[in-house]
Amino acid sequence: RVRGRRFRARCAAASPEADAETPSTAESAVRRVLGPVARALHAGGLLSRGSDAVDAAGASAAAAVPALDATRASFDDGIGFCRAVTRYDPAEVAREAEATPLATVARACKVSSAFLGLWAGRNRDVKEQAERSRAVLAELGPCFIKVGQNLANRPDLVREDFMEELTRLQDRVPPFPDAEARKLIEDEIGPIEETFSSFSAEPVAAASIGQVYRGTLRADGAEVAIKVQRPGVRPVVVKDLYVLRLLATRTALAGYVRRNVGCDAGLLIDEFGEKMFEELDFIQEARNLSEFRANFMDDPSVKIPFVYEHLSGERVLVMEWIDGVRCTDARAFENPRAVRRFMRMGVESGLRQLLEFGLFHGDPHPGNVLAMPNGNIAYVDFGNVAQISRANQESLIDALVHAMNGDYDGLAKDLVNLGFISPGVDVAPIATGLREVWGETLAEARYKFSFRTLTSQFNKLLFKYPIRVPERFSLVIRALLTQEGICLSLDKDFQFLESAFPYVARRLLTDSDPALRTRLLQVIIVEGKFEWQRLRELVLLANSDPIPGQPGLLARLDLVGLVWESVKLLARDADLRRTLRAGFAADPFVYHLRQLTSIAAILVNLFVAAWAARTVAAYRRALRTVEKAIVWRRRPSTRSSFSS
Repeated sequence: RVRGRRFRARCAAASPEADAETPSTAESAVRRVLGPVARALHAGGLLSRGSDAVDAAGASAAAAVPALDATRASFDDGIGFCRAVTRYDPAEVAREAEATPLATVARACKVSSAFLGLWAGRNRDVKEQAERSRAVLAELGPCFIKVGQNLANRPDLVREDFMEELTRLQDRVPPFPDAEARKLIEDEIGPIEETFSSFSAEPVAAASIGQVYRGTLRADGAEVAIKVQRPGVRPVVVKDLYVLRLLATRTALAGYVRRNVGCDAGLLIDEFGEKMFEELDFIQEARNLSEFRANFMDDPSVKIPFVYEHLSGERVLVMEWIDGVRCTDARAFENPRAVRRFMRMGVESGLRQLLEFGLFHGDPHPGNVLAMPNGNIAYVDFGNVAQISRANQESLIDALVHAMNGDYDGLAKDLVNLGFISPGVDVAPIATGLREVWGETLAEARYKFSFRTLTSQFNKLLFKYPIRVPERFSLVIRALLTQEGICLSLDKDFQFLESAFPYVARRLLTDSDPALRTRLLQVIIVEGKFEWQRLRELVLLANSDPIPGQPGLLARLDLVGLVWESVKLLARDADLRRTLRAGFAADPFVYHLRQLTSIAAILVNLFVAAWAARTVAAYRRALRTVEKAIVWRRRPSTRSSFSS
């Protein structure tokens, strides 16, 4: 509700009546400076969509704008970014920026000159233009670095050759002086010597928003990481957001975005501003850390650092030190099996964040995803996280089910529910387009699948139909693309769906959520007929495990409990029973009995495998305990000290 009120306030601020208000002196000056910038961006090639078909798509999108804007508020109410206490307010940003008019105008001049420089070099070849654009964004600081990283996954806004270059944009800057960092820490939590018994002489990592030191707590000797915000970063971000919002709402860029994307450019900047302010708030990051740690508490393969909230504040964050290695480092793993384990855990933990918890890491680049020698995975830097509502989680699962079934009409309707397509738009041509660009079903293509190829093919539709990429799903796409890129750097033959489908199959088969039971029936009952082969494939997928020497993942679950829960669900849900009866009616009873016997044989094998695996594991634990006891008894120094 709070987000809804803020959204409506932003709508009012972006309305024509608001545009007609008399601008302040600072705003007028900044607008004059920014005037040529929108034209320069388009002429320079960064935002050009470059074909006659695009103009038609833009016209379609513009026609769909009223419906999209009418439903945008209710859609945004259903989705909140990481349960955050939002501190971004466009009006407050404007007041803060206009309080220092000379500095704001100077910043606008710097931004304008940088982009006009891009326009001046518009006749260079495309690759050189893209490289120069990346360099300019990096030079302009944290806000524009984040803008570039977001644009790298916005095919509805940026041409593909520029997107490829922007994916290389890294947030790396020289560290600020250690004396300033120490003073800031002492202002927040008190004298360093009283809190830490050791503190690194220089930062172990530095970025545009802050830098990280390593220390040891005096209280309990724990190794910790101390993240310190860069002094003066907030005023720069405020001025940049002010400049960006004026550029998006008071120049020709506003019309371009509305025609080609189908929404107000100011709202895109406001979404971005909320995320920037959240990244600047270390108290919010501490909350994110605590929630992620609670989500993965039952999974020892995923490590989330513990946060010391009593030592953290808005500009300092103290958390557990993770002894991991950058995941793309070839020395990170002890053997090839650990590499395979890490890739599987990376894909599964990402899908759990998205489809199970609804809270996911928005920036899982190699510096934020650490590898343990045994293949376990650790996440750090939780400034950029986002939340997906339960309704949208269900729509995502619907999209997966429809993709597995090759039901592109259903998939197009899912895109409406997810906010990619405005309600009221005819989805039949879009469904045809999806069928043309994706061809065979994802289930048939899982062993030759590339998520980057899939998104590249989907991007073609953005130039033909009124489709926009919501900001929240831009983060999802970026996270999945980054995860796939990490895995491909470790294994060039990595297949995303080969690791993803076992998790999806397990969720469909084992989750007691009635909504997921309905999705399971949609997969195994096709055109009114119960498809036993699909159920068999799901069971085998759910049991698959890329780690040799271990039982399948489904075999490690409580299968007896799973069957019992399914029986209770059938007893409670009359609709589920009716659907199953209708599916069974299409074939004779003997056929179903034979197929059921085949599935039961598979499950019995899984049960035996699970029992054997647990027995072997218990034997190994007992053997290690006996070996340790024998070693201890053979140590004379230990016995003599004990007897004395």
